Amino acid sequence: MSQVFAVLFPVFSIILIGYLYGRWRPSDINTVNRMNIDVFVPALVVDSLMRSDFNLMEYKWLIVAGVAVVLVSGLLSWGVAYFMKLPNQVFVPPMMFNNCGNMGLPIAVLAFGEVALPAAMVLFLASNTLHFTLGTRLVGGKISWFSLLTMPINLATIIGLGLNFANIQMPTSVMLPIQMLGQICIPLMLFTLGIRMLSVDLQAWRIGLIGAIVRPLSGLIAAALFLWFIPLELVQQQQLLLFAILPPAVLNYMLAERYNQEPVNVASMVIVGNASSVITLFAMLYYLNH
Repeated sequence: MSQVFAVLFPVFSIILIGYLYGRWRPSDINTVNRMNIDVFVPALVVDSLMRSDFNLMEYKWLIVAGVAVVLVSGLLSWGVAYFMKLPNQVFVPPMMFNNCGNMGLPIAVLAFGEVALPAAMVLFLASNTLHFTLGTRLVGGKISWFSLLTMPINLATIIGLGLNFANIQMPTSVMLPIQMLGQICIPLMLFTLGIRMLSVDLQAWRIGLIGAIVRPLSGLIAAALFLWFIPLELVQQQQLLLFAILPPAVLNYMLAERYNQEPVNVASMVIVGNASSVITLFAMLYYLNH
C-alpha cells in the first residue's frame, strides 16, 4: 500500500497544486497547453521512439488491444446510454477516450519506471489518433485529415519511427535538448489539468457518477476479454490494464464545448471521473504490484 501511495501521491499532489494556483492566480492556460501539445509532447514522442531498444512490431498486439478497449468501451457505454436514456453524443465519447496523456503517462513512469514508457506512449498515440478522428465525428464534428497529418505529435511519431526503422542514431548534442523538452511535458500536463478543473462546472452530478462507474468498468471488461484471447508480455499487460481504467480525458469537455454537446454534463463526467480515479487507480496498482 505504501508503494501504491508513493506512486499516486505525486500525481494528485501536482494536480492539486495546479488547482490551488489557478484559484490564487486565475490563468489562461490555452497558450501553455498549446506549447505542450506542439513542442513538449512531440519531443517526448521522438525521444521514446528513437530509443535503441524500441521495436514497434513488439507492440503490435498492444496497439490492437488499445484500440479494442476504446471501441468495446464505446459499445458497452452505448448500451448503458440506451438503457438509461442518456444522449449518445454526450455520454459515449468520455467513456471511450481516457486520460492516458495527462494521467496515464506519469503513473506509468512512476509505478513501473522508464521501461514502461514506450508501452504507455504507444497506447497514448493510438487513443489520441482515434480521439481526433472517430471521437470528433461522434460529437458532430468533421474530420480534417490534413490537420491530423500535420499535427506536431503525429509528425513527431513519423519522424521517430522513421529514424528508428532506419537505425539512425542522432548525436548526443541533438538528442539532449529533445530529451530535456520531453521531460517538461508530464509534470506540466498534471499541473495544467489542475488549473483546467476550475473552468468546468459540476452541476450534473448524476451523469458524472454514472460515468465514474461505467468508464473504468467498461474498459476493464474490454481489456480482460482481449487478454483472455491474446496474452501479452507482463509490462504490456500492466499498461493495458492501467490504460483500461483511466478516467475521461479533459479533451472530451473541450470538444463538447466546441460542438455544443451539453458541455456541463461532459464536464461533470470529467471531474467526477478524475476525482474518483483515486480509488480505481489505487486498487489497480495494488493488484498489479501483487
